Amino acid sequence: MSKKYFPQITTTVLIVLLTVSWGFSATVNVFDKEVAKPGSENEKDTIKPVNLNTVVVTANKTRVNRSNVPLTVSVIERHEIEASGHSSILPVLSLNVPGLFVTQRGVTGFGVSEGAAGAINIRGVGQGNKVLMLLDGQPQWAGVFGHSLPDLYLSSDAERVEVIRGPGSLLYGSNAMGGVVNIITRNHDKEGRVTKAGVSYGSYNTQKYSVNNGYSKKGFSSFVSFNRESTDGHRIRSGFEITNGFIKAGYDLGKNFTVSADVALTKIVNQNPGRADDPMIDNVMDILRGSGALIVENRHRYGSGALHLFTNMGEHTINDGYKIGGSPRNYLFNSKDHNTGVMMYENIRLFKGSSFTVGFDYKKWGGKAWNTPINESSSYNQTTLVDKEVNETAGYIVLQQDFFSNLTLNGGLRVEYNSVFDVAFIPQIGVSLRATPVNVIKASISKGYRSPNIRELYMFQPRNPDLLPENMINFELSAGHTMLNSNLSAELSLFYIDGWNMIQTVIINGVPKNLNTGLFENRGVEIQASYRIRPDLRTDFNYSYLRTSKPIVAAPKHKVFASVGYTPGDFAFNFNAQHIGGLYLNTATKAQESYTIFNARASYKLDFKFIKTRFFISGDNLTDISYSINEGFPMPGITILCGFDIIF
Repeated sequence: MSKKYFPQITTTVLIVLLTVSWGFSATVNVFDKEVAKPGSENEKDTIKPVNLNTVVVTANKTRVNRSNVPLTVSVIERHEIEASGHSSILPVLSLNVPGLFVTQRGVTGFGVSEGAAGAINIRGVGQGNKVLMLLDGQPQWAGVFGHSLPDLYLSSDAERVEVIRGPGSLLYGSNAMGGVVNIITRNHDKEGRVTKAGVSYGSYNTQKYSVNNGYSKKGFSSFVSFNRESTDGHRIRSGFEITNGFIKAGYDLGKNFTVSADVALTKIVNQNPGRADDPMIDNVMDILRGSGALIVENRHRYGSGALHLFTNMGEHTINDGYKIGGSPRNYLFNSKDHNTGVMMYENIRLFKGSSFTVGFDYKKWGGKAWNTPINESSSYNQTTLVDKEVNETAGYIVLQQDFFSNLTLNGGLRVEYNSVFDVAFIPQIGVSLRATPVNVIKASISKGYRSPNIRELYMFQPRNPDLLPENMINFELSAGHTMLNSNLSAELSLFYIDGWNMIQTVIINGVPKNLNTGLFENRGVEIQASYRIRPDLRTDFNYSYLRTSKPIVAAPKHKVFASVGYTPGDFAFNFNAQHIGGLYLNTATKAQESYTIFNARASYKLDFKFIKTRFFISGDNLTDISYSINEGFPMPGITILCGFDIIF
């Protein structure tokens, strides 16, 4: 299919599809399929069964059965997050979501700037902020650099995570080109108060402290958390520390409205040791990030909707350091950035089996970056590197229609205006067929879109203010099946991606410059299966195969994960293994890495009258293999962490 005519063809097909769907909505006899419920066993004593029909919100911006949307969506629940033992949410996703890979470089902490990790790839698409991070549906990225800050996403604050494995640009616009990760923060829905505190200590002087409190009474709910984490790191000069506070409160205004607000503040100090064969000294990052949101949700007989006001901002001070044998820098890099906006959407269900969503987004992001003398005696003069803002306005419409109780058609169109670029049209169409009550087949065609960020346009030597947005088309087919009373489930996905206008740095007359020269084709297979063998024993497995037309960093050809969870009585055990094969570390030298790591975690709970306690110990890379994910940054060997939690 010609890229030139793709928007026109898909828009025409979309209009026909939606017209037919809307015309039949009043006459076709359809019914809304009830969402399957999990097993009835006591949650604290059993492992939850697998459920392909779980409710998701990210794919349509409204609560909908996952089997009814054409996109491939992975859901990581709270109990899976807790069982992992990770304090950061990204390693949990890298293990449990097929096709998703996150770069890492040490015991804990991802860092920013040179040598940073935390880049997220989905199906080989992600480098250069092509996967959008959301917090309760609100976009998260640094206004100047365009990328997310991976150290901000903590497991303690996440109720669940929904991942769209493929373009989410229809609903979320730029940066959702390769996929969407929506972290849904915790609510305390049960009446009363619960407080949890935890302490852990492990290898390389790694210390973690946390406390959170949930409260709910008569329509009011709140959740407050505080986290402190630090490590000396497994290499000299690789220390990391983070202090985070999060507050969320909500109130039900009768039966039809809920208002909620949240505020987060995070302080990070990180040191980059540099490559093992070329170490750095004094490469220290001092980062302060803050975010806030006000959300008003409505629900009524014919649908639901919401208004989101959000902002996130940051101040970064970075000493770029120097190599051994070199001279210390005489300047510091500074930046202030912001990303602010409003999102409104309303989902309307006028007829049985039909759903109509219309939305509007406005975002403004940008900031200032400059260099300052490192001390008053320095001869360095302050230099402004960039001072820019970008505005984006978009509207979209999504229609979904059920036919004959087992067929769902879904399509939408987004029109997006960017103050730097022309108007972009972003269509998406798809179909979901529930062949039997326990089987679902999906197919979709979607467009991914990403506008260049301020750094690519205006900062540093490769900058090019004439860059154009990146684009891709994603073709996808998937099938899911459950059996044995929903205790066994399996899902298979096939995809083909065609991308163009990719931004690459090209050397012209000895000078690097960003140009829209990149083309790529990615295709692959993803398999995910889970089996609850009995109430206290569950196994999980996922595998992804990725074939790319050109080498891509941090996009493994083979990714395999298998785990066994066993909860006999007051004990809980988890054993897992991950194999990564054909991982490019450097596309110029074609350096690759393949490795297999084994991890384990054990815990024991001891309950008293008013206090519940849990003691745990975990071990990562138990076979002590040597491997790297970021080139030149060897990962740690055997890493042990132990601690306890109390709940009262």
